[in-house]
Amino acid sequence: MSSAPALRGPGGAWLPGPWRGDGEPRFRRVAALGGVYSNHIALRRALEDARDRKVDAVICLGDLGAFGPHPDRTAALIRENEIPVVRGNYDDSIARELEDCQCGYTDPKDNHYARISYEYTLANTSREYRRWMGSFPSTLRFRVGETRVLAFHGSPRRMNEFLWETTTPTHFLDGMAREHDAELLLGTHTGIHWSRSLTGGGSYVNAGALGRPANDGLTEVWYVILEAAGAGVAHEFVPVAYDHEALAMEMQEEGLPAKFVETILTGWWTTCLEVLPGKERSRGRW
Repeated sequence: MSSAPALRGPGGAWLPGPWRGDGEPRFRRVAALGGVYSNHIALRRALEDARDRKVDAVICLGDLGAFGPHPDRTAALIRENEIPVVRGNYDDSIARELEDCQCGYTDPKDNHYARISYEYTLANTSREYRRWMGSFPSTLRFRVGETRVLAFHGSPRRMNEFLWETTTPTHFLDGMAREHDAELLLGTHTGIHWSRSLTGGGSYVNAGALGRPANDGLTEVWYVILEAAGAGVAHEFVPVAYDHEALAMEMQEEGLPAKFVETILTGWWTTCLEVLPGKERSRGRW
């Protein structure tokens, strides 16, 4: 197990390096990782890729565990690399040992597989990492160039809020940016990456998920790089090819559902589909 120290920032949050202390840290180029979902193989490859792309910082938007095998391996990599983490619904549930993952699903099919995933993750997350997850902040503020960025998991108002490309109104995102004094809103939770320019001049970026494919028939997973560009910020969604067959084998060895393994091998979601809006679901296989 990692022996990395529990570095503390304002409010007792675990924050490494430049994230500790007063004020908003400022960067030129930042990699943001969406839900990692215990995919330690993709996480290691993404960190290597981000270093090759010469980012100044890496941030994780939460949900270290879920779906995949050996959740402590993901937690160890995050701590060893001193990556700040925004608290996701899984992190919060694991830290407090709740009965479910607070995923925000309403359909029985979605909740059935969510429960299997959560019970496995809770049982296989060490007590040290459970305590550590309880220190994650709900949001992080930083700047890319001069642009004020607010990072969160689902939304600033609700950790497990789904913000979908086809159903989230631009005026809603504009209001959220004004209310929270941010020029770029950065989230995850949906598992599918997307972005939108806002009428107020800002933007919303959903980093997608590093832990499982984007329901697009490709085995690659995704993260996003934010880069200062003039007076604003440019973003690039980056695909990550990794040894998905090795991950699938680990999942099988751990007795995780065959449907989870199928998603890793095919790139198509086979579970947690009912939450998808119609247009997002129509892009998938099922």
